[in-house]
Amino acid sequence: MNLNKVLILLILIISFIWLVVPFTMAILWSLVDPSEPWTVDKIFPPVMSFYRWNYMWENSNLKEALLNSYILAPTTALFCLILSIPTSYAFGRLNFYGKEIAKLLTLLPIVLPPFVTSIYFSSILFEIGFQYWKFGNVLIAHVVLFIPFSIRIMTVCFEQVKQDVIDAARDLSASKIEVFKTAYFPSLKSGVFASILIVFILSIEEFAIAFIIGAPDFITIPTILYSALGQDFVRPNAAVISLILVFPNVILMIFLERVLRSANPALISGK
Repeated sequence: MNLNKVLILLILIISFIWLVVPFTMAILWSLVDPSEPWTVDKIFPPVMSFYRWNYMWENSNLKEALLNSYILAPTTALFCLILSIPTSYAFGRLNFYGKEIAKLLTLLPIVLPPFVTSIYFSSILFEIGFQYWKFGNVLIAHVVLFIPFSIRIMTVCFEQVKQDVIDAARDLSASKIEVFKTAYFPSLKSGVFASILIVFILSIEEFAIAFIIGAPDFITIPTILYSALGQDFVRPNAAVISLILVFPNVILMIFLERVLRSANPALISGK
């Protein structure tokens, strides 16, 4: 057995331990029936049912949290994409003094801990009298926190656009729309998908801002999850919420990976 096969086997083992085991445990815990607890002397739950799923759906704020999360996350992703395009164009296509410093400054929201950003935003919102606009407040904070990811992704995409393709399209009397379609769009398409999906996942999993700024009126899936873990610590209920939070994100990440893999390198290079 050569070194490559050993490394592949090691990666598979680590992936199994890191991914499959936690998912399997979460699924099993979510199926534990309250009639008989799952104790350490049993490998599998003695009685399994969907009682926990029905209970959380009917007797918690899960419906409201799902609605809030799946409105907030795509709205955040779209705002981040739209607002990041001018800055990304400047970073990717223009040369100006201090550009590298400006790139570093745009990453500051990522460096700051989310709780620091949340406390800072909450104090500002109280000062200007916006403390009652919960959805808008959380949305603004999410956009500020996650727009660096969109800027970085779209900057790389703008950098991939070849100037000779743009010049050729202009020499052939192409309109601005045609120049965008032939020179820019092939390079930007995969970045748009990547930006939307990554910001969507980051927004839907974010806890600190939604909890500090939005609570108690604005509830998201992570706030319910952390409440279940911290207040009552009912592990089966927390397992149900964690699976509801994680499974859609896994599907989206698989879709993102396929989108990026299917991107034509010839189109990305602009040729």
